[in-house]
Amino acid sequence: MIVEMRDICKSFGANEVLRHVNFSLKGGEICALLGENGAGKSTLMNILGGVLPADSGEILLNGSTVTFETPAESLGAGIAFIHQELNLINDLPIYENMFIGRELVGRNGLLDADRMRHETQLVFDRMGLDLDPKTMVRDLDASYKQIVEISRALLMKVSLIIMDEPTSSLTEPEIDRVFEMIRTLRDQGVGIVFISHKLKEVMQICDRYTILRDGNMVAEGNVSDVTTDDLARFMVGHDIRTSALQRERNISREVLRTEHLTDEKSFRDISFSVGAGEILGVTGLLGDGRTELFQAIFGAGSEYSGQVYFEGRPVKLRNTTQALDYGIGYLPRNRKENGILKDMNILENGTIVSWPLISKMGFINRKKQNQEFDEQVKSLRIKMENKSDPISSLSGGNQQKVVLAKWLCTQPKLLILDNPTQGVDVGAKEEIYDIILKLAQNDVAIVVLSSESQEIVRVCDRTLVMYHGALHGELKGTAMNEHNIMRLATGTSLN
Repeated sequence: MIVEMRDICKSFGANEVLRHVNFSLKGGEICALLGENGAGKSTLMNILGGVLPADSGEILLNGSTVTFETPAESLGAGIAFIHQELNLINDLPIYENMFIGRELVGRNGLLDADRMRHETQLVFDRMGLDLDPKTMVRDLDASYKQIVEISRALLMKVSLIIMDEPTSSLTEPEIDRVFEMIRTLRDQGVGIVFISHKLKEVMQICDRYTILRDGNMVAEGNVSDVTTDDLARFMVGHDIRTSALQRERNISREVLRTEHLTDEKSFRDISFSVGAGEILGVTGLLGDGRTELFQAIFGAGSEYSGQVYFEGRPVKLRNTTQALDYGIGYLPRNRKENGILKDMNILENGTIVSWPLISKMGFINRKKQNQEFDEQVKSLRIKMENKSDPISSLSGGNQQKVVLAKWLCTQPKLLILDNPTQGVDVGAKEEIYDIILKLAQNDVAIVVLSSESQEIVRVCDRTLVMYHGALHGELKGTAMNEHNIMRLATGTSLN
């Protein structure tokens, strides 16, 4: 299949999202579609996927003009779209999610569950996945939900697959497995559109690149002819810093300390401390227990033994309200599912945590609410039209800043950030790193939980590496590099 999009324009009201954009892809190649959040990537692919109509321009398949009015029409033409926001139903098992809209029916008129489970298992076997098709989707974490989405596309036997941030929730071994699948599909003549902010992955997996900036196509070519620095510069219009951001400092005041924390299931015998103004990284691979550990510390996880000390006092937080009272904030790892409230507007999302602090007799002080949020908008440089707009109207990077804002309004003493730059572009990442550094300079203790070793090396002062629920090592200074992090995260000793 050869796909061509010619002179595509799209506006939402007065906002021009795409300006005369051209894009092409042929079977058997992987093309990276790159750009900052809000550059127009998802809109362009939504047009190809039949989700949105173009205002002008045309789409050609194998030289013939086509029009897709619905996603079903695009899928019928052999184009599958794996959206960044997963389209799975939590209350159905995996195999039923795999066949939504294409259910197999037996002779008795009922769903042929056995056959659907069998075909799902064949795909899982091909991918080397240890997943039971009968597992309920609600019991999967975000990474395996993404894998189910990819599996569903494989099941459709399509000619072109659009992957919007397919690895944003995956660990490095899982990413390697997905890349192996993608290469197999390419070798079988399937075309892949790879939308990602992870430029290192683009260099690893993609053949070509197309870059959008402010709705315009600004660069295209072969990946082999450029570097990650080149791609980043094309995306933002200027050079991007790549140096480590750590700095020497003396930590004079301990904020958080744990001794022998254990919950038997996810983590065991965890002892560490973090001081005011320090940026502590915690990393590992999927199943390392870091998220469960800090949810428990925050009062949102399981029961545990051991002792937590906050500012020198022994505490055991049983709920998040207590954590807020102590001055602890927690930014969750999955913004779409746990960070934002889609039914609320930008202002409400950006202040909801501080409502108890600015309310009297159940009534919110609207003046103070707006004042505090306006300060965060200025400080975090949140880009938006009106704060009464839906939170979904913002780009991923600006949504993440709003999630940060709701905690910063409470002036936390300790801020736990779980994958703080997940799903945001290279420019927004740098802005978030600057925010983290500024908070540390103001004596906020920061804990960064991240699966990206490169991110840990860039922003953290030292890092703890977990393996199968236990602390496997601590790194700082020149020893804190991607190679050592990966060795510890896979259970290997540095000696």
